Amino acid sequence: MAILIDSSKRVLVQGITGREGRARARLMKEYGSQVVAGVTPGKGGQDVDGVPVFDTVQEAVETVGDLDISVLFIPAPLVKNAALEAYASGVKLLVIIPDRVPIYDVLEIAEAAKESDARFIGPNTLGVLSPGKAVVGMIGGRAASAKSWFFPGPVGITSRSGGITSSMAYYLAQEGIGATTLVHVGGDAVVGTPHPDVLKLFEKDPETRAIVMFGEIGGSQEEQVADLIENGEVTKPVIAFIGGKAAKSGTRFSHAGAIIEGSRGTYDGKVKRLKEVDAVVVDAFGDLPRMTKLTLEKHGIKL
Repeated sequence: MAILIDSSKRVLVQGITGREGRARARLMKEYGSQVVAGVTPGKGGQDVDGVPVFDTVQEAVETVGDLDISVLFIPAPLVKNAALEAYASGVKLLVIIPDRVPIYDVLEIAEAAKESDARFIGPNTLGVLSPGKAVVGMIGGRAASAKSWFFPGPVGITSRSGGITSSMAYYLAQEGIGATTLVHVGGDAVVGTPHPDVLKLFEKDPETRAIVMFGEIGGSQEEQVADLIENGEVTKPVIAFIGGKAAKSGTRFSHAGAIIEGSRGTYDGKVKRLKEVDAVVVDAFGDLPRMTKLTLEKHGIKL
């Protein structure tokens, strides 16, 4: 199995006629994702590499049928209306690629998701990839690269950094460790599906036997993960690396959401809390593959 996406999910691309939308739709199709429609207002009637383009999401649904996922490659100021339109048309998962989406817009999207019993990944995400099944977004860059770098296995990967998401999967693969799903939760201060929610999904997935997490300073996602482990809501082994060790208070580390404010979201606090609940926390990113392999062996998990 996999979480969030697989080859059976029907995918819409909002903003498909733009440069990024066009290129990433090709990536998704070539990898094996079911990209069945695109939307760009005013461009209805066109097609992009065989994918029909519609003016609205509702028109797409009426023509091609129900849609499971929409990937948004559109300017940040337009994201809210596009997201609400997708939810109103029955889409249950949005992957919001742009960064700098206004925070109040994100909060409105979150409320709409709750009302629609839906969810979203991002904003500021590279997306989600389930090796051998499907990709939504832009992980891997090209289908050939994604197919050669990542392969199925027992580890779920969740990350607050897009580049690190791919890097973790790549270096784990070099150690012979495959993955069930790679999730880039997004780098903004408020995201739709943060680490704790992703870990809950991995906990329910029978093929995910262990979880590798890249965390960062700022916010409380990693502390919430520790709470889940402490409460018995996550029982699978967790191996983590926390970025931003050298950052000072008030300094943003790479992403909008990675900033220490006073005593909140510090590197030491996150590491301490995760270690208290027996998560494996590595000091150096390069140690992740080795420690993941040792953890899998310790728990009798076959590669």
